[in-house]
Amino acid sequence: MSIKRILIRGPILTSSGYGVHTRTVYRSLAKRPDLFKLYIVPVNWGQTGWISEDTQERKDLDKIIAETQIAINNKEHFDISLQVTIPNEWERLAPVNIGITAGIETTKVSPEWLQKANEMDKIITISEHSKKVFEDTTYTAQHPETGETVSLSLNTPIEVVGYPVKEHEVIDLGFKLDYDFNYLTVCQMGPRKNLGTLIQWFCEENFDQEVGLVVKTSIKKNNRIDREHTEEMLEVVLNNFPNRKCKVYLLHGEMNEQEMNSLYNHPQIKCYTSTSHGEGFGLPIFEAVYNAMPVIVPGWSGQCDFLYVPDPKNKKRNKPMFASVEYDLQPIQKEAVWDGVLMADSMWSFAREGSFKRRLREVRTGYGNWKKKAQKLQKWVKKEFSEEVIDEKYVSGIYNPDPEVEEWFRELEEMTDV
Repeated sequence: MSIKRILIRGPILTSSGYGVHTRTVYRSLAKRPDLFKLYIVPVNWGQTGWISEDTQERKDLDKIIAETQIAINNKEHFDISLQVTIPNEWERLAPVNIGITAGIETTKVSPEWLQKANEMDKIITISEHSKKVFEDTTYTAQHPETGETVSLSLNTPIEVVGYPVKEHEVIDLGFKLDYDFNYLTVCQMGPRKNLGTLIQWFCEENFDQEVGLVVKTSIKKNNRIDREHTEEMLEVVLNNFPNRKCKVYLLHGEMNEQEMNSLYNHPQIKCYTSTSHGEGFGLPIFEAVYNAMPVIVPGWSGQCDFLYVPDPKNKKRNKPMFASVEYDLQPIQKEAVWDGVLMADSMWSFAREGSFKRRLREVRTGYGNWKKKAQKLQKWVKKEFSEEVIDEKYVSGIYNPDPEVEEWFRELEEMTDV
């Protein structure tokens, strides 16, 4: 058995969701030097900033990136490419090519995604929601010359590997809030996250209540200009509630994994909430869950993978362990349409105002019961999404060193040589 040369292409150095995704893949494979020799090509992710931590991992990444550039200059070959990004950017870079994507937050993927997906040898996505949307999307059209009906659908094998639970020591973040009960939401500003609606509904529900909402957000980057623009956008909403008793706090700027973990464990922050229209996975929701925070979110899209536990009385049913917000599936907004990615005729969820406000109230007034549910969910998630489980899924999904797989590699390499 030979060690496979793996080329990882993705925004591994960026402060983005796909940056976290790429680093997760890297960390899983880096634990198996007996199977893999890793190479890395870092790419940008929109206008998102790059991480600047001085850690051993960053030094290791910089070293691998430099080695990769030398290998490319020397025209060395790679056995497998792992491309962690949206499917539009997938290419055939090696004999075996695996597309790794957070997938889709809506009800259908674009034709461009299906075409690129069918060029890959395998797809690894982040949730059952994303997998199902890939598998269920089909396009039909008439051939312009023959008039025959042709169809486009997914022909590539697709698997699901989620994020792992991270264990960090809780530290004091050095700030105290005005009230003892505060909600938390974490997101990047944009149409999909629906942050303005969340803040407005929070203020309307808690106008005369001694409660707070901590908003960890930014627009694009973590610099001063971005902070000023973020504050201006929040003020547009908050200026409608000049005499409110409830508080809204902005957290802006880069926070490392330990600091984020400590945020979920802040003694005055009790509950996580989101009115996002859809998630490929929902990493901040997941992080809140494995830190035993009660969660208030719509029960739709990627987060459903980790918000339910098996019912011991009925193996065919799962029990919700979160405060589920009622929702409606409706077409995505015009401003959210992204050519080749988010289709104008696709749909995602819209939280119902009354249900969301009711859940805010129920969790606050009945916090003890919701905290018990959160602790049960935490226990299940820590088992099902442990680092060991996720590492093994990535390793076996990317390369299973048995004779049949070895033969598969040899055949692909022979075809490539021809």
